Amino acid sequence: MNKWLRKSLFVMVSALTFGLVTPTQLMNNVNAEKLSDRDAFEASAADRSLSSANAFLEESKFDREKFIEELIKQAENQSYQKFGTKIKPVIENEFREIILPNIEKAVDETAAQFPEEDLKNLTITEQPGSGHSEKIFNIKNGETGKDILRFHVRRDNPPKAGYWFNFHYHTYHDDFQSHHELGAIYWAKDTPPKWMS
Repeated sequence: MNKWLRKSLFVMVSALTFGLVTPTQLMNNVNAEKLSDRDAFEASAADRSLSSANAFLEESKFDREKFIEELIKQAENQSYQKFGTKIKPVIENEFREIILPNIEKAVDETAAQFPEEDLKNLTITEQPGSGHSEKIFNIKNGETGKDILRFHVRRDNPPKAGYWFNFHYHTYHDDFQSHHELGAIYWAKDTPPKWMS
């Protein structure tokens, strides 16, 4: 297997499993490919039994705090992806200081409303909106596909006040009608570039 493909696979598995499957475990499976057919068959049978045992342990040891922490990391990454290379360097520090703690608070408050078995199903959408779209990311129920929270950023241009980025979110409780403010960051008098540019 190509070196870069193996590394990419490690990163992907770690991200998707929130670190519950380690690259070492994955490497053992990759090394099993190099064994002879008979040895590979025996190794894969052992791996299957180990994998099912690990799945049972992982299922019984769900860590609510780590799960929420991973959601926050993904939310931060999605935000930076939305900002793009032109906006991110200008607002990154203020975003971390002002907006991100409020996103964490909103996610924590929402997670507190879900029992553990439902919380496990929450996922973050993979692609922020580009251009003039307000969407940063949504948190949805992976089983039903229904959105729980929608995080947005709007460009505001009050008279003689320059451009501001207004961060807010919507919840499923009121059918995504109300704006729940997260904060605002000043851009400049000039028109900001499009998102993801």
